[in-house]
Order: sequence, then structure tokens, then C-alpha cells
Amino acid sequence: MKSIRIGAGAGTSGDRIEPAVELAEKGDIQYLVFECLAERTIALAQQARLKDPASGYDPLLVERMEAVLGACHRHRTKIITNMGAANPVAAAERVREEARTLGLQGLKIAAVTGDDVLDLVRAGDYSIAETGEPVASLSTKLVSANAYLGVQPIVEALASGAEIIITGRVADPALFLAPLVHEFKWSMDDWERLGRGIVVGHLLECAGQITGGYFADPGRKDVSGLARLGFPIAEVREDGVAIIAKVAGSGGRVDARTCKEQLLYEIHDPSRYLQPDVVADFSRVSITEVGPDRVLIDGGSGWPRTETLKVSLGYRDGFIGEGQISYAGPGALERGRLALDIVAERLKLTGVRCREMRYDLIGANAIHGAKLSAVAHAPYDVRARVTGRADTWKDAVRVGNEVDALYTNGPAGGGGVSKSTREVVAMWSTLIPRHLVKPTVRYLES
Repeated sequence: MKSIRIGAGAGTSGDRIEPAVELAEKGDIQYLVFECLAERTIALAQQARLKDPASGYDPLLVERMEAVLGACHRHRTKIITNMGAANPVAAAERVREEARTLGLQGLKIAAVTGDDVLDLVRAGDYSIAETGEPVASLSTKLVSANAYLGVQPIVEALASGAEIIITGRVADPALFLAPLVHEFKWSMDDWERLGRGIVVGHLLECAGQITGGYFADPGRKDVSGLARLGFPIAEVREDGVAIIAKVAGSGGRVDARTCKEQLLYEIHDPSRYLQPDVVADFSRVSITEVGPDRVLIDGGSGWPRTETLKVSLGYRDGFIGEGQISYAGPGALERGRLALDIVAERLKLTGVRCREMRYDLIGANAIHGAKLSAVAHAPYDVRARVTGRADTWKDAVRVGNEVDALYTNGPAGGGGVSKSTREVVAMWSTLIPRHLVKPTVRYLES
């Protein structure tokens, strides 16, 4: 039975580059997929594009392509990625420039667009899924609206001979499902095989999570070689059954437990995992170790897709001001508490208007809160952190300034102050009829 090998070259925007190079050079793969786009990062990319029409794609795009293009060209490995973010066409043009710099001629590059549905959403009558409020209530705060596309434009690009495909907002597993649909000529109403393909995509989409990275917990779930963590490979048969593996000799591990943790990642109802191309059913997936760092995945299925697509909405939600300062040695906890009390009183006295505040002692209560941390041993060093969300940049700046002033006006021994102010781009979602979304593919050659 025919099979293909797909490697996961990245699972986040800031992921390591070396494991992708290892896959390209030693993985014997036909496809290398970089999944680098999250809900918030595309809204930030849209903001960047508004400031500079030539930007808006992943900041590590060129560095990643420089590292893998040569090996992928030699081994005829095709690249699929969502690093186009808010500007896939500009990203494709930059990759073409990089290919020319490397002396790689004749590469066919495809840019997938059509996920930007901001104008459609603004013109329609849609509701925010999380609140029920009309999307129109966001008014001028709405900065982006990106629909989760499925495999169709990627499959089209592959059928046209594209060797590098750069998308914007596409459902993460669709990046991996598309080459399966293309290679095996799966019908787009073969719900069982499409569902199995989504299982594979979901297992690969976070790269090093399934090879032991996020899995690692010393003394409970030990993983060796994390500094040399290898990224996963799926060897997928025509019927959708797959083996998850990694490059021999690379760090990390692939076993039943790493695969089970990743399978459950971000899943609410395992029998109805909503995707643009299929409603995937993970409820009968079987996971079997068949060798060292080799796990057989079988039993996925699916149901007919929905008539709507999810749209992520990015909107301006004020500004966050933050300040931090450290205290160490005897009485560090008490001095840290006093520092927070001083800042809280100062913000009131000076009329700083914040609609949300946090006062944390990192190392004492920042994660579990005051109640759960009350019985813990007093730490020898703490870092006081004050964070406020304000409607104006000016008020947000003053939060960090008050922490800075603790150098000479607060408890003894404070040091290492840092402060920052940033605009908040928050996320909601809505649903849009799929027939309104029109993906397109633009081709370039190096």
C-alpha cells in the first residue's frame, strides 16, 4: 500500500530551526510542514501589515527557509507552511528572493489567500461566539477577521506543481491533511479517511510536544536529550493508518504516552473535533507501540463538515503596563509584599485608572494564588510583579513607573527592575457561512 512521510518542522512561531534541518537532511520525508500561526499572532501580524504593507508574515520565515531550502530542493521535499500569516503574497516574494540568493532556480511557490474576511464580517450580521454580542459592537476596535481555511487551496497548489506553499490562517491539521488528500486522491466526502488525516495532523501540529518536549516532567516522565529534541515524522498509508516516529539518534522520545497526551491536546469533545473539511472523531483511536520511537495510530473517523467556518477576531482591548523588581535574602517575602502594597496605594493616590490589576510575587504566589501558596515555605528570593490593563497608554505607562520608583522609595534591597507597556490585541471568534469565503492561489517562480 502506498505511503508518504511528512515531517513537522515547527509547532510555534518561535520554534527551533535545527530540528527542521535534521528532518530535511535525514528524515527521508516527502513533505516538511511548518505550523507557526496562533490566533493572537495573526492579529499582531495584521497590525504589522497596517504599519508596513510589505510586512505581516512570520519574522523567522527567511531564516527558516535559508536553513532548509537547499536540503529540501536536493531531496525533492515539498514545503507547506502558514508563515504567511497576514501577508502570504509578501512572504512568497521573500522566499523567492531567498531561493534566488541560494541559486535555486525554477522553484514554483504558491501563496494562498482568502482567509482575510474582515470586510465580510464588518458588512454582515454576526455574533461573537463567546459572548453572544454582535460583532458590530466592537466597532473600530476590530482589527482583523481571519477564517480557518481547509485543504482545498493547498491541494490545488500541489496539483499545479507547487513545491513551496505559503498560507495565512488555515486550520492547523489541514496543513498535514492536504498532502494526504493530494497524494492518495481522497474524496472530499470520504469522511472516515479525512477524519484519520485530521488525527495525523493534530498529532504533528505541535512538533516537539509529541516527541517528549512539553511531555517532560523529571522524576515522573523522564525524557533524554531535550536540548537535541527531534521533531516528529508521520509515515501515513493510503488508508490513513499512520506510524509516528522521529529521526534515529535525535533527542526525545515517541511512545504511547507522548502520543496520547498530544491527541488530547485542545480537545473538548473527542467525537466531534470541528475542522473546516470534516468533523473528526477521535473517540476510537488506538495507539500501539510497534518499536523504539515508533507508534501505530489507527481507528480515527469523521462526519460531514459543517456549513460554517470559524473566524478569529482580533480587536484592540486597551494597554497593559507592567513593572517588576526582585528582592532576595532574609525577609525577601515580606519586602516583596510591602513593595506591592506601596505600589497599590501609589496608583490610587495618583489617580491611575486601570480596569484590571494583578499584584504577584513570582516564586511565591504568581501561579497558584495567595490561598494555595499560604502554606508554602518562604522563598529566599522573590520577584514582585505589578500588571495593569488600562484604556490609555499614559495610565499603562504609570504602572511600570511606580515599580521603577521603588529603587529609592520602597523596601530595602530591591533590584533588577524591568518595565514595559504594550497594546493588547484580544481575541474572540464568530462563524461565517463557508460559501462566502473564496480562497485563491497565486503562483511565483524563483
